[in-house]
Amino acid sequence: MVKQSTTLRVTLVKSVIGQKPKTRATVRGLGLRKINHMVEHQDTPDMRGMLHRVRHLIEVEEV
Repeated sequence: MVKQSTTLRVTLVKSVIGQKPKTRATVRGLGLRKINHMVEHQDTPDMRGMLHRVRHLIEVEEV
């Protein structure tokens, strides 16, 4: 039986203005551009680390 990977829906809810450069780069690395922009990513440990770094700027829901 193959385990199906979970998809995470990530939405940017706060602006990156005034954030540190590393935080801004992480948001761009996630593919988020503007407030309320939504992207979907596979649930991997790497992705969870990126989401943890910018958890104060985003909302995450499992699909």
